[in-house]
Amino acid sequence: MRALEHELRCGLAALGLNLADGEIGMLLDYLDLIHKWTKTYNLTSVREPADMLTHHLLDSLAVIAPLRHKLAELSSGACVVDKTGATLAPTRMRLLDVGSGAGLPGAVIAICCPDIWVDCVDAVAKKVAFVRQVAGTLKLSNLSGLHQRVENLSGTYRVVSSRAFSSLSDFVRLSSHLLAPDGIWLAMKGKLPEDEIAALPGNAGVFHVEQLAIPALEAKRCIVWMRKT
Repeated sequence: MRALEHELRCGLAALGLNLADGEIGMLLDYLDLIHKWTKTYNLTSVREPADMLTHHLLDSLAVIAPLRHKLAELSSGACVVDKTGATLAPTRMRLLDVGSGAGLPGAVIAICCPDIWVDCVDAVAKKVAFVRQVAGTLKLSNLSGLHQRVENLSGTYRVVSSRAFSSLSDFVRLSSHLLAPDGIWLAMKGKLPEDEIAALPGNAGVFHVEQLAIPALEAKRCIVWMRKT
């Protein structure tokens, strides 16, 4: 995958992402793992490494800058105090990636944002096994794979994300119990899903739709940001 390093660096520059060499190396190693596992376990329908770079890696990397911006907004001015009034150190932000498959975008977020704890949940055992392999091989202590149906999961997350998981209404309905009261949903979509937005349940509302431009990929992409109403 080192043959794709130049293309990856060009894509990162186009996305305005300044990553350390170590993080770039992990992204290339991650791409290599997807390619190797796909030969045996059919993780993805995309087979060629160059296509995996654009359709999977750069596509997922496009959410990093918007996510960082939104998390900065969530964290600004926030502090935690104990019963005595003493300020406590902030806890690590927790993100749940629903229907994560091969870890897209969850594993990419874990690589680029080591300050975020990322749980990737999927109902398919081989895909969860792959995410766990990625966490072990790349020594990502902030990444875990959960073999579970999201509706049966417990916990609280400040961010719940998905990439082509389901309709917005199903995504919200199945994960609402996991989102913190002040948390946000991050739904990656292709073109603006106006019908899906109109069908959202009453406990969720869209507060921003962010258009994305994926380097070397001529396809419409956007993030639908939602919160509890």
